[in-house]
Amino acid sequence: MKSENGVMMQYFEWYLPKACGLWKRLKEEAPSLAEKGFTALRLPPAYKGQRGDEEVGYAVYDLYDLGEFDQKGTVPTKYGTMKEYIEAVEACRKAGISVYTDIVFNHMVEGDELETVDVVDFDWNDRNQQVDEPKTIQALSTFTFPGRNGEYNSFVWDKNCFSGSDTDELSGARGIFQFQGSKWSESVDDENGNYDYLLGLNVNFSNPDVVAHLLDWGQWYYDTVKPDGFRLDALKHIDYNFFPGWLQELRAYSGKELFTVGEYWKGDVNKLLAYLENAKECMSLFDVPLHYNLHNISVSSGAYDLSQVFQGTLTEADPVHSVTFVDNHDTQPTQALESCIEEWFLPHSYALILLRAEGYPCVFYGDYYGLDAREGRNIQPLIDQMLKARRHRMYGECHSYFDDFDVIGWTFEGDPKKKTSGLAVILSDKDAGEKKMFVGQSHAGETWKDLSGAVEEPVIIDEEGNGVFRCNPASVSFYGKTSHKDS
Repeated sequence: MKSENGVMMQYFEWYLPKACGLWKRLKEEAPSLAEKGFTALRLPPAYKGQRGDEEVGYAVYDLYDLGEFDQKGTVPTKYGTMKEYIEAVEACRKAGISVYTDIVFNHMVEGDELETVDVVDFDWNDRNQQVDEPKTIQALSTFTFPGRNGEYNSFVWDKNCFSGSDTDELSGARGIFQFQGSKWSESVDDENGNYDYLLGLNVNFSNPDVVAHLLDWGQWYYDTVKPDGFRLDALKHIDYNFFPGWLQELRAYSGKELFTVGEYWKGDVNKLLAYLENAKECMSLFDVPLHYNLHNISVSSGAYDLSQVFQGTLTEADPVHSVTFVDNHDTQPTQALESCIEEWFLPHSYALILLRAEGYPCVFYGDYYGLDAREGRNIQPLIDQMLKARRHRMYGECHSYFDDFDVIGWTFEGDPKKKTSGLAVILSDKDAGEKKMFVGQSHAGETWKDLSGAVEEPVIIDEEGNGVFRCNPASVSFYGKTSHKDS
């Protein structure tokens, strides 16, 4: 469930080292994260992956192995053991932090036994175009999970559970091999003609046994972990008819809302809106178009119109179903979707998601703690200041001043019941900025200061409730009152 002025954090980045002890760290940090203003955490996939304790979590091997069985060369996952995982989730719950866990259903990778499969090869760039005559390949498509030996569930995945693969294990040939007897789903994104297939062994959602098994797993997982919700991976590759039913069943089973956010990686907001409509608005989506707007501003050297930062975004079109973010594990340096926001624009970007009411903001672990692969992105102190302002000051009617190419701002009038509430934000992508903005007549005579410390000169609110707020060149400042109005 989303809290008032709630904020989540993506609590991992791609290059955390092997045996990083993330679950242990989270158990210790949960109370302090709650105190700082985080109300929810998005955790990485917790089950055993292809590379064992080096696997980030997206090359799925065994959904039922949460770091408990000796498989893929290890008992723990990259993040720790099952016991440590459950203890970390319980610590979050005790601290008042909701936990959203990452679910990857699109594919599985590197089974336990080979199968002979008749296939048809399709073009990488047009998955509707056959490029070769039917042939036979060897696929690692049988998953017996010998290390688990039937514990929790005895379901065996085989070629009938998948619709395609990218590797002939016998010859080493690569391609997009559709298993004969299967078809790509038509209820997916139309990129590359049809984007059902992504990687590994493509899960076949038209097989009722697969659908039933994934529901069984969801119920077991809820009973075992007790998450508060989910982050769903690779939605544009999965039949949009699947998750509405799956989530409905899990919500009925758990008796909880189970807040869910999906990753539909498209810069076109119309694609996101269409998915939400097709999926019966059963979840929120990450605002990918907003991420790209922020990235484009950060590399534009002041040539981007700041007043249009929310144009064409999910936050503009459907803020109720928008989860805003600056960067994530896929956009960080060297990743396939690399498009990280330039360091100078990180403060602006976080102001635009943390100090606005629209959308549900998600802070990236790499911006809060730093990235192993790239130093210098840790802006934890500033994010903490913004979290505090969001928690205590960001209330009341909002007035937006998106009326200039290089300098924009907004204010919140505050809530009379919250003594410290009321906020003014101003940012520039080029020169120093100044803007007269209304904060409410109830604040007349008050002294407001820049809570970030960047601008030293205080602002006196005039009798009409206006103040002249300033920011430094290519900078962001956010102001709140420091004294009651003069008597």
